Amino acid sequence: MELSPKQMKIASRLTKGSLLSIFLFKNLPMAWLAGLRVKELARNKCTTSIPYKRLNKNPFKSTYFAVLSMGAEFSTAASCSLAVSDKKPSVALIIVDLKATFLKKATDRVYFTCEDGDKAFEAVDRCISSGEAETATLKSVGKMNDGTTVAEFEFTWSFKQRS
Repeated sequence: MELSPKQMKIASRLTKGSLLSIFLFKNLPMAWLAGLRVKELARNKCTTSIPYKRLNKNPFKSTYFAVLSMGAEFSTAASCSLAVSDKKPSVALIIVDLKATFLKKATDRVYFTCEDGDKAFEAVDRCISSGEAETATLKSVGKMNDGTTVAEFEFTWSFKQRS
């Protein structure tokens, strides 16, 4: 299934550096400060990145876990935002659960990839057809440039029709 023109416009804006920077500065200033970027956004896949820099580091010379969590969350949130955009009636979304596993120290830029975007679209469709709240769990895996997996996250999103 293809994205609607409105969804394609959102995806395009989030993957363009200057437009993403404006969005983050206005809406998510901590993500802007951390240097979060969206490398790819499609219906089923989103890749974000978080740089390894002084502002993001912890005393152990690795990226702070909360910064990693922000990059992972955004990789799932972007797909969920696409899924709820352009829907009638409108659908609200919120995270209801989070599971994280930290495997290695993050000492380089980390790329978070979520390939579960279709789950968000399916949950939104179920929510609209049933009128009941629905959930979807999306996984995001963070890897450094050398392919080392540093963390795995699972975010459970709840979707509910607005009244």
